[in-house]
Amino acid sequence: MVTSILVGITIVFLIGSLVYFFLDKRFMESKVHVGLLLKMFFTLLALTFGFTFLYYFLSTQEVILHINDPSDSVVDPTFMDLLYFSGVTLLSVGYGDYVPVGSARFFALVQAALGLIVPSAYFLTILGQKAQERTK
Repeated sequence: MVTSILVGITIVFLIGSLVYFFLDKRFMESKVHVGLLLKMFFTLLALTFGFTFLYYFLSTQEVILHINDPSDSVVDPTFMDLLYFSGVTLLSVGYGDYVPVGSARFFALVQAALGLIVPSAYFLTILGQKAQERTK
């Protein structure tokens, strides 16, 4: 009961934060570069699914994930497990619940690096465009 109430309050808070962000007048005047934002979103989405398929194909040949606990159990991953692992690796450099092993370690490292580089490139592009607009 208490958990349901806390979850409800949290959801209302999150929705309220998003509504405030999008209705704030300064946001409307900021000239968000929607095209670049969509490009980054779809690039990250494509990278997530691309690496998911890569991990899936690797998992048919070798063990690629262990569970990070004292048992160090081997994971027999489903597609959804691999999608979760791929998304978490790209967007947050991992939670640590799944640990890549074998050749997956290299690909997880590359994916984590891309997860840092792609958003950084987006924001640097925006800053460059803003600087050019100010000089005109």
